[in-house]
Amino acid sequence: MRTIASRIALALLLACPGPVARSAGDGPEPKPPNVVFILADDLGWGDLGCYGQQTLRTPNLDRLAAEGMRFTQVYAGSTVCAPSRCVLMTGYHTGHARIRGNARDPLLPEDVTVAEALKAAGYHTALIGKWGLGEDGSTGVPNRQGFDDFFGYLNQGLAHNSYPDFLWRQEERVEIPGNVIGPEKNVAVERGTYSHDLFVEEALAWVDRHRDGPFFLYLALTIPHANNEASRATGNGMEVPDLGAFAEEDWPETEKGKAAMIARMDADIGRLMAKLDELGIDDDTIVFFTSDNGPHREGGRDFDPEFFDSNGPLRGIKRDLYEGGIRVPMLVRWPGHIPAGAVSDQVWAFWDVPPTLAELAGPEAVAALPDDLDGLSVVPSLIGPEAAGRTQEEHEFLYWEFHEGRASKQAVRMGRWKGVRLAPDGPLELYDLETDLGEEKDQAAEHPEIVARIEAYLSIARTESPAWPLRGLSKD
Repeated sequence: MRTIASRIALALLLACPGPVARSAGDGPEPKPPNVVFILADDLGWGDLGCYGQQTLRTPNLDRLAAEGMRFTQVYAGSTVCAPSRCVLMTGYHTGHARIRGNARDPLLPEDVTVAEALKAAGYHTALIGKWGLGEDGSTGVPNRQGFDDFFGYLNQGLAHNSYPDFLWRQEERVEIPGNVIGPEKNVAVERGTYSHDLFVEEALAWVDRHRDGPFFLYLALTIPHANNEASRATGNGMEVPDLGAFAEEDWPETEKGKAAMIARMDADIGRLMAKLDELGIDDDTIVFFTSDNGPHREGGRDFDPEFFDSNGPLRGIKRDLYEGGIRVPMLVRWPGHIPAGAVSDQVWAFWDVPPTLAELAGPEAVAALPDDLDGLSVVPSLIGPEAAGRTQEEHEFLYWEFHEGRASKQAVRMGRWKGVRLAPDGPLELYDLETDLGEEKDQAAEHPEIVARIEAYLSIARTESPAWPLRGLSKD
């Protein structure tokens, strides 16, 4: 964890020439970069062309990779929505985060989000899309957690439905025309307005209004997540206005829907990138693209994440702590600062995002973050150690816990090794990710010393949470 001393040292470093500063003879200091952070919903590591997808086409995201940096070893905060987003916003992994599962627990006033830190550095901040960290009237709503502007879903369950009858703007409920919810909960019987399209238009307009920056746009898209309720009611939860180029494919309707969702998302991200270029702020804006967890199996009766090989070579999907559930795509583009076409195997995770964005924003943002975050800034990995003024600090351990099912699950990444425990009172599985990316061969018996190191860490990896106790199989 970051100490007060290291936090102060980092702030002093940021006051010196670095990625967004110049020496005194170089003229006025430039503004820190605008930040656009795009989060897809349930998009798999293998769903993008630049990560090996063979059937679907994602030209705009592939271009983002070609013009920026593609990371191969980045991890989500969790294997489901709400805890992953809590980790992303607060910089604590799920052993320390406020929200460690898909519940309605809100963030509290004492929680500090990355949006609050960037506001301290003079950023305008907006969340457009899906929140999941606080219900209406709670302390966790976006406008009470550092966002100047919010438009979207508060509740991650209601966000399953891409044809809602209402959304939230700031803290006001806004009725959505053309959508009528029928007798099946969260399933629209009249579909006139697709929420994803609203979010894209809102994002384009917001960036236009705040072109003078600096700004932080957190664009939390809701596709290609399924409407789980529609999946159960009709057998097809992959809601999209039209199937586009996939309408005539000899595929299940659910798979056509997923393909159309990804194509729509890719095209809209292309529109956003074009907007940055049109406004002349392309070079002044760092863009991140990732997903909140691995691919789902919730699209309906004929839906299968193996159909498009959505997890690529990885084992597992959403709700697993194997790599397919938590390793996610991560593309980062910042012209003139991040080398084009670069590929990095740097290991990092969502809890590294707040300190990274704070460093980019400046010392006021760094000082606004708590001293005990689990995250480390990965700015040296983004722009290079020479420009950052230091080498990349490394995690000794990465940690996850997950509380759905009969027992709580835990996972640890330690260098090349990955430990997975399917119950706190169960054995530790051990995989060598350098030689066994698919986590097929459990090597716990061959490496008791590695198992002992990971188990020693597990004994101190978390703080107790009344809402999220570790549940063992023997306690059921």
